[in-house]
Amino acid sequence: MESHVLSNLVTLLLIAGMVALGVFAARNRLWRDAFVQLFRRRPIALLVFGLYLAVGLADSIAWTGGADAGKDQVLAHQPRTLIDRLFAGTQEKSYSKPLAAREFYRDIPLAHPGSHLLGTDILGRDVLLVTLKGARVALLIGGFTSLIAIPLALLLGVSAGYFGRWIDDVVFFVMSVLASIPSILLLVALIMVLPKGTLSVCVALGVTSWVSFCRLARGETLKLRELDYVAAARSLGVSEARIVLRHVVPNLMHLVIITFVLMFSSQVISEAVLSWLGIGVDGSWGQMIAQAKDELSRDPLIWWNLTSAGLAVFGLLLSVNFIGDGVRDVLDPRTLREHS
Repeated sequence: MESHVLSNLVTLLLIAGMVALGVFAARNRLWRDAFVQLFRRRPIALLVFGLYLAVGLADSIAWTGGADAGKDQVLAHQPRTLIDRLFAGTQEKSYSKPLAAREFYRDIPLAHPGSHLLGTDILGRDVLLVTLKGARVALLIGGFTSLIAIPLALLLGVSAGYFGRWIDDVVFFVMSVLASIPSILLLVALIMVLPKGTLSVCVALGVTSWVSFCRLARGETLKLRELDYVAAARSLGVSEARIVLRHVVPNLMHLVIITFVLMFSSQVISEAVLSWLGIGVDGSWGQMIAQAKDELSRDPLIWWNLTSAGLAVFGLLLSVNFIGDGVRDVLDPRTLREHS
């Protein structure tokens, strides 16, 4: 199966999953009320994040051919996304300022004067196109890495906290070992060992970022297993696995949601650091920032590449952090009482 076909299938499954989740939340009064409260508290942040998500999904659906390929046989057989097709035929030869009519250095007329809102880069690519394509990478890094780290941390933390004994000793030993190793060194080492690619970076980030939530889940489970309703279920002969799944894990879900939001931001920043070191993901905003650092020393200064990538990262992380703050307010009963 070709890579773009697989990407299309995964994207469609993701959209179907989001629709199913939305239907479930709409039918469940608790989740419906929580979302309404969240939207009332953080409407702009949700809309901004939704815009990033829409751009990321549009850049994940690709197919070959199309009238915009013209007579270019290479382009006709190369899979291109919705975002690529919106910017078809905007290629220039080199740098140009935002909305400029002439090239930045050679001062010759552009092929598409005044059409580049954020200018072009050294390869003549529209910077707005490159910036929009970075949204998909950021969402993939933040979301997929969190989906790796959080279930792993939840499994180990709950097992250690509820069952204790040798399980707790082993998990605590592994956490202590990983916590004693500088995370950036372990991250770089894993990326150098794993095959090069986006999936490898996500796995490396997930392996190095589960410890803090595992410690939190372990501590909360130690407290939950001593509560009266857990003791009552145990005295009635309910199996340990059923107690964990029905009584312990559901009471940790608020921590899972908050941790997912916070971890998302940290993973995007971590990828930018890796790109600065030259081992990040191709097409990411971190790579744009790393490439733009050399442009800051040029005379005249080329500022639009760095500014575009920096504002894109800032907008995504700010909206995610605002959503995380809103989720905390909605899920915290004390905050609800203060605003009621």
